[in-house]
Amino acid sequence: MTAQSPPPGGAFGIVGLGSVGEVLLRALHAAGHRVVGVDTDPEVLARVARRLRADGAGGVPSPVLTGDHALLRGTGLVVEAVPEEHTVKAAALRRITGVCEPGTPVITTTATASLTRLAIATGRPGDLAGLRLFTPPYAGAPAEAVRTDLTSAAAAAALDRLLDAAGLDPVQVGARPAADATALVLRLCNRAAALSDEGYVTGHAVDTAMRLGCALPAGPLEMLDRIGVDTAHAALTGLYRRTGERSFAPAPVLGRMIGEGRLGRKTGRGFHRWDAAGALRTGHSGAPDPVAPRPVRRIGVLGSGAMARGIAEVTAVAGHPTVVVARSTRAAHHALEAVAGSLTRAVRRGTVTPAARDKALAVLHGTTHLAALADCDLVIEAVAEDADVKREMFTALGEVCAPGTVLATTTSSLSVAACAEASGRPADVVGLHFFNPAPVMRLVEIAHTPATAPDVLATARSVCRGLGKTAVECPDRPGFIVNSLLFPYLGEALALLDRPGADDRVVERTDTAVQRGFGYPMGPFALLDTIGLDVSLAIQNRLYEHFATEDHRPSPALAELVAAGLLGRKNRRGLRTACLPAR
Repeated sequence: MTAQSPPPGGAFGIVGLGSVGEVLLRALHAAGHRVVGVDTDPEVLARVARRLRADGAGGVPSPVLTGDHALLRGTGLVVEAVPEEHTVKAAALRRITGVCEPGTPVITTTATASLTRLAIATGRPGDLAGLRLFTPPYAGAPAEAVRTDLTSAAAAAALDRLLDAAGLDPVQVGARPAADATALVLRLCNRAAALSDEGYVTGHAVDTAMRLGCALPAGPLEMLDRIGVDTAHAALTGLYRRTGERSFAPAPVLGRMIGEGRLGRKTGRGFHRWDAAGALRTGHSGAPDPVAPRPVRRIGVLGSGAMARGIAEVTAVAGHPTVVVARSTRAAHHALEAVAGSLTRAVRRGTVTPAARDKALAVLHGTTHLAALADCDLVIEAVAEDADVKREMFTALGEVCAPGTVLATTTSSLSVAACAEASGRPADVVGLHFFNPAPVMRLVEIAHTPATAPDVLATARSVCRGLGKTAVECPDRPGFIVNSLLFPYLGEALALLDRPGADDRVVERTDTAVQRGFGYPMGPFALLDTIGLDVSLAIQNRLYEHFATEDHRPSPALAELVAAGLLGRKNRRGLRTACLPAR
């Protein structure tokens, strides 16, 4: 695909065919545009050529792939997508302007370097504009057109045409919110890399848990692969040098992966495997259980709050006779009414049939008597997230439930082992951390202790499959996978409130940048309101008690908000409650 003569005028030029440049070139090519791709690494050119052949875009002129910048002469617009370092980008831009005629728009993909400084360095500041990409570009990906005071009207118009030609979604975020959102997401990804490296769980488990538990468009390790492990390492290193914050220090595994050539999607190997076309390889279907699960027909749910009601709805819809044990007759009645209301709304949405709703309600019962759990095969405790309360409940369950009953706790931050010890039958106890709302969220974290029997684990897996859930297993420790990564991220967002010069719109703007830039379902502040500020503070405290690291230190701002009675969505007073729909 290498050409020895310049292409016809009007083609797009791409300089640097790494994580961003390659994807942008393939997007423009797939849309039918003529493209010249320049990279000084022959292996990169060969890899891109292979992927273009795998794309098989018939009828579209093949891109010119070359190491010769001179072939950019005559192109209508050139995008610089070399590594994120000021000196490297400035040198690349000067090479571009050295071969392209004055007036040729030049677009830089810098995320951190000063756009104005780069524009001046080119010697042709009017021709330069910026394309702010939060993730490597794909069809419909968010991108922000960035202009300096020196950018010409022609260059600005050409930048808008580029977004349209590449199928990108124009967004307006702003430099500071974009930088804050990027820093938050990079630190989350960095911690995920460290977590997978320590051997607590596999990288696949980390990504599955974060993607399903937080409804992210991609897991944090997949995100690192897509960005490029070397690119992410460079960005983290730059942030660490500027701020001195340890959370930006790249996880050691990133450096090792760079040394091994495992740079992510662009090389086919990173935290995951990628095929010749650059698509993520799957194949984690899981092996059959080596031991048979215990039979589970009747299920008991201990508790009547939102989580207990959601779990009872899920088990009843799956066909299990389910009994909800509440503290009072009124609470039990309210729980059943709430499940009936939820199922009726599901019928209106078309996710549950009227017959399925009626069948579920027919097998769902409520009571105040623990003795009703005596003939259950599985009992799921979903009472308040209080260690003393949970231990008391498990002591009672150990006495009431029949031998062989699997006992599960829905804790997200307390010790499963403490519940197991209180029951007097630790082999029967397992953690089943459902995510709220349980009827909607697909993830269940299965937390096991050293004493958990193999057939109890097999039972937990089997039940989750039968409920239509995806289970991710991990050893028992506070926070499991999701909360141990999520709450440092939320704490760092709260720290933005204390930053000198923080304006009164930092909450809204950060949330918007995370949502629109990275495709998260909500920003960190809206998520805190949804979880509950008091619940979030309690989880931060428990995580800090266990890990005692700066990453897990409870937020002083959060403590002040809770002390002032701001609890979030639950009492309509929080960080973003004015932007949340009424319950």
